Amino acid sequence: MTVSTRATMPAATPHQPGSHERRGDRGTMLGQLAGKQPIGTALAAPYVVFLLAVFAYPLGFAVYISFHDYFFAAPGAIVERPFVGFDNYAAVLSDPAVRRAFGNVLVFLVINVPLTVVLSLGLANALNAAIRWRTFFRVSYYVPYVTASVAVVGVWLFLFNSNGLVNSVLGPLAPDPSWLVNSTLAMPTVAIYVTWKQLGFFILLYLAALQNVSKDLYEAAAMDGAGRWKSFLNVTVPGVRPATTLVVLVATVTGANLFTEPYLLTGGGGPDGASASPVLIMYQRGIEQGNPDVGSAIGVLLVIGVLLLALIERRFVGREED
Repeated sequence: MTVSTRATMPAATPHQPGSHERRGDRGTMLGQLAGKQPIGTALAAPYVVFLLAVFAYPLGFAVYISFHDYFFAAPGAIVERPFVGFDNYAAVLSDPAVRRAFGNVLVFLVINVPLTVVLSLGLANALNAAIRWRTFFRVSYYVPYVTASVAVVGVWLFLFNSNGLVNSVLGPLAPDPSWLVNSTLAMPTVAIYVTWKQLGFFILLYLAALQNVSKDLYEAAAMDGAGRWKSFLNVTVPGVRPATTLVVLVATVTGANLFTEPYLLTGGGGPDGASASPVLIMYQRGIEQGNPDVGSAIGVLLVIGVLLLALIERRFVGREED
């Protein structure tokens, strides 16, 4: 008997229509998400998640709260929080304390931002020169910025209270009421304090920018007969203009979020709200008084106002750069 030794061929796997196309679509989507630099995208992904969790989600939730009759409840409690439209915004805009707080922060920015730009640029230019004790002065200007606000506020309270050192030096010229309890001088005093405390950070920004200004430009200006002042105006100021844009924007954003300084220096925005800021009012309305919907409405208006102000500043400074 003859036995067939023909090998049995495996059955061909039937082609599944669309399987390759689906894998190709997934690969294309991943490629689009990763972009041309997948390693860079992977390294930036944790920070993107951080921004979404710490900034984007709270901002979106605040917008949601501001359009509802929202209040705090016990964990797990099911309560109705009806949609109220723009009622919270109407309540905020009709509140004299809120309107005064926004006016106060405008006064603060008018004093703080120009002072920050002028002083930090001038001091950075001086510290960039070959002077004795340069490292000591650089560190000295930066120390207040990294020092806890509570400790520094104690020193300023000692200096500017009614019987403080500043009034003792001024004698009969001292203001009455004193600086921090004077409705006219309270916010300017807070602005000067914040300018002094944050000056070291902005000096560092300008010092970094000054390293990119070519020494040849100063030599050419000197050959043309320009003195130090003209060289500063015609070489230094244009050379650090991108850093000036950054300083103006950062000072505006941080100043609009003013909270710690009036809370500690003037006892919570005193006297009679003369130094209250929108963030301080938002804290008082939302946390202390238990009205998070009103507090969220204040926060949303503050975000919109800061974005508009930053956009105006950016276009103005950008036009100068062009």
